[in-house]
Amino acid sequence: MTYLSKLPSPYYDEDGITIYHGDCREILPELPKVDLVLTDPPYGMGWNTDTARFSGGSVESHSRRGAGKENQARVVGDDTPFDPSAWLSAPRCILWGSNHYASRLPVGTTLVWIKRFDGAFGSFLSDAEVAWMKGGHGVYCFRDLSMTAEAKTRVHPTQKPLPLMCWCIERAGKGVASILDPFMGSGTTLVAAKNLGRQAIGIEIEEKYCAIAVDRLRQGILLTEATP
Repeated sequence: MTYLSKLPSPYYDEDGITIYHGDCREILPELPKVDLVLTDPPYGMGWNTDTARFSGGSVESHSRRGAGKENQARVVGDDTPFDPSAWLSAPRCILWGSNHYASRLPVGTTLVWIKRFDGAFGSFLSDAEVAWMKGGHGVYCFRDLSMTAEAKTRVHPTQKPLPLMCWCIERAGKGVASILDPFMGSGTTLVAAKNLGRQAIGIEIEEKYCAIAVDRLRQGILLTEATP
């Protein structure tokens, strides 16, 4: 693989938040060290993001499921197995979707995002998603139901709630001043970092999501963005 000889110009660089448009495998060797890698990478599951296939076919139910074009967009890199090895040397690291590549991870802490009310458990798709956190061996849960309500308005097919990413940063412990999200998507990690007064770097291979992330950062989105 041929890496860049120098860091490209940032797509965005304001208030301690920097975005690079490109392939993180090429940009990573040129980046400064960070305290925490926090990301939701492509899992390698070939996920079909067209949620209309679950909706029963009516226009009304399509709308409830958020079956818009953005929610049907493919996830770049999701057609090949994810290799987490490049990120494991970070001082602290949180990788979402860890159940899809658990055999390639050492023992660590498990973080659980509970996505639905107890009464709906087992009814449709997953009740929760899990992340691997470097170090430790405990299991910790965070309940946030907002992405179900926001299915029509989310701007990335695998978007995570803002309060969840804030919780991840705080869960990583004291001394986290700088954060890297190498699979940035719509920029939720960066918005969380900005809200918590941290510096952050995001990398995204699709330019349309870089633009969306910039819009979110410049709107001064508060923690309440993704609450019910």
